[in-house]
Amino acid sequence: MIWVSFLFALLFSWIGFVNTFWGNDPYFGLIIFALSFIYYLPLIKMIERNLNFVLIRRIMIVLGVLILWASLGVGELFDKIELMRQSLPFTNITGI
Repeated sequence: MIWVSFLFALLFSWIGFVNTFWGNDPYFGLIIFALSFIYYLPLIKMIERNLNFVLIRRIMIVLGVLILWASLGVGELFDKIELMRQSLPFTNITGI
């Protein structure tokens, strides 16, 4: 189960990175990048000491679904990936 959390942490960090440097809303990407740290192991252990284990897993599942929904649907992740592929060495923030 630890490796699944780590894979989601890497996925959400990458989604946050792409949304930060390509597209129209860098703050949305920073929020996703910050939320991805919940899935890294040391932070999970620190939170589990203070809260119930079942509650933590439910929060992580709900948060993961919301991040995926927001980045794939609202955030247009595939369009931003294409924008990243076209101008990879340079960022392309269109909203600022």
